[in-house]
Amino acid sequence: MINFKRTDHIHICVPPDRLEEARLFYTNIIGLELTERPGVFSSAGYWFRIADIELHIGVEESHPRSIRHTAFEVGDVQAARIYLEKQGLEIMEEPLITGRERFAFIDPFGNRMELLQLL
Repeated sequence: MINFKRTDHIHICVPPDRLEEARLFYTNIIGLELTERPGVFSSAGYWFRIADIELHIGVEESHPRSIRHTAFEVGDVQAARIYLEKQGLEIMEEPLITGRERFAFIDPFGNRMELLQLL
């Protein structure tokens, strides 16, 4: 059996020609802190601090949209939704789950992200 301690990082991809746009989006719009990415990787990418984990962005050609996603708990899901709507992001409704208020958004690169608040 595996004794899990916590999530360390999440990795998403963006098209190679949009990597700098992704860096700007995740720092300027989403508000994440850019952290040092070790120089041992042969492909391009960025690492960001997000709460007590990291978000890693790498590059690959675009794929069709899917239900794959990452979910993040936030302190005020309604405020987050209003902010992202003002930024022009596509918002997706999620099915109701007792004890959770939630929605998803699609980043400019096709990645689906869910934000939720536990009630």
